[in-house]
Formats: sequence, structure tokens, C-alpha cells
Amino acid sequence: MSDSLPTTPDAVRQRAAAADNRRRRSARSASRQWRRRGLMAAYIVFVLLPIYWLLNMSFQSNTEILGGLTLWPEDFTTEHYAKILTEPSWYMGYVNSITYVLMNMLISISVALPAAYAFSRYQFIGDKHLFFWLLTNLMAPPAVFLLPYFQLYYTVGLFDTHVAVALAHCLFNIPLAVWILEGFMSGVPKEIDETAFIDGYSFPRFFVKIFIPMISSGIGVTLFFLFMFSWVELLLASTLTSTNAQPIASVMTQTKGASGIDWGALAAAGTLTILPGIVVVYFVRNHIAKGFALGRT
Repeated sequence: MSDSLPTTPDAVRQRAAAADNRRRRSARSASRQWRRRGLMAAYIVFVLLPIYWLLNMSFQSNTEILGGLTLWPEDFTTEHYAKILTEPSWYMGYVNSITYVLMNMLISISVALPAAYAFSRYQFIGDKHLFFWLLTNLMAPPAVFLLPYFQLYYTVGLFDTHVAVALAHCLFNIPLAVWILEGFMSGVPKEIDETAFIDGYSFPRFFVKIFIPMISSGIGVTLFFLFMFSWVELLLASTLTSTNAQPIASVMTQTKGASGIDWGALAAAGTLTILPGIVVVYFVRNHIAKGFALGRT
């Protein structure tokens, strides 16, 4: 025979009060959940609104852009994208930017990997001071190094080349890469190195086949930041180039002609400028998520 609940007035009131408290807690929890969802939706709209507006303008004619406020293109056109993809003065800007960005990423990661390994595994005189000195390069604005770079590259014949911009960005990207990678490498036990050497691995073979795969998330995070800095940096890239290696950001600042600013082409160029970043994030998204959780960042 199962036990029955007490039916005294006090017991009934206690059960009713407990049930009422559960309903109130459930209502408060649902209310908080809806508030969080509302705030998140408002934040997403706030963040994506400029991107939508840029995309909207890229499909409008200049007359419609200057004519008034429209939430979507009334006179839909793709002439601005056609102009960018067919005129060398526009599409070569993207080619130049991608070229020196990839060169910089390759140079920076190639130098930073062994440097970060040395900082994470060895102790030597002045190692802390040298590591701090590397970080101080990130504290100075690019304008500080503008004149020395310009004079040096102009003298040695590197002015207006992709190599010039790639090497100039290394001044900031290599310290950043060393700082990030050193945090990941320090998390790998040194016993793994010793075990590999006992098993007969040479250092290059161990470093490439064993160590680098273990810090693949850190490399993904590092490449992401290297790309972001080099892709959006304008001052050094525009000053150290003139025509042959001019980046797209510099081309976008020269859209004013006799008839005024070509707002549609500028919007289309801005939209296309976002695409490489989306592609990079797509390919390294898993490494970025793991790296933000485990690494120095």
C-alpha cells in the first residue's frame, strides 16, 4: 500500500506554496532566457547592420545611393562588381594585397616557430629581456618606422614591391607570432622531446612530425592574427608602394573622380574585401576555437 500525502490544512498549504514557488521560479527563468535571447538578437542586428548596409549599397546605383534611404535596392545592379572584376586598377589591388599577405604569413610563421620553441624550452642569459624587447615592437605605431623603411627600401630597390610590404609587416607580426606560439609550446611537456630523441628522432624530424601537429591549434590562431594585421594595415602598405604593388585599401581611397566619389564601386570593393577574412576564418575555425580556450590568447 503506497503512502498517501498528508491532508492536514498545514500540509496542503505548504504543498501549494511549494508549487507556487516552483511556478514563479520557472516563470523567472523563462523571462531571463527571453531577455538574454532578445539582447543577443539586438547585438547581432547591431553588428551585422553595417555589413548589410554595405552589401545593400553595392547593388544600388549611385543615383539611388545619393537619392534617399532605401532598405533594399530598388534599381538592382551588378555594374559595380563588374567594374571591379574587369578593370585592372581595381582587381590588381586584391592580387597585390593577397600576395604580400601570404608572403608575410609564410615568413613570419617560419621564423616564429623555432624562435618560440627556443623561448619555451631553453633558458639563457637575457632571455626574459629579449622576449620583452620583442613585445615592445607591438607597442609602437607603424608610423614610427615609416621613414626608415621608406628610405631603406628606396635605396636598395625594394620600393613598390610585394617583398617590401611583407618584410615591413614582419616587424610586428613576428613578435606577435612568437608570443602566441610560446604559450602553446610551454604547455607541451618537455618529456615528449626527450622521449623522441631517445627513440632516435633527429630534431628536424621530431619538430615537423611530432611537435608541430601537437600545437596545430596554436598555429591556426597565429595564422589568423597574422592575416588580420597584414590584411587591414594601410599606412605601411600604401606608403611603401605606388603602382605595381598597391593594396586594395589604398585603391579604395582613390575613388574620387571628376563626377565625385563612386559610392557603389566603393561599397562593392568593401564587400569583396571582407570575403578573404571569411575564407580564412572558415578554414581555421576549429583551431581558433580550441586555441582561444587553451592558449595564451
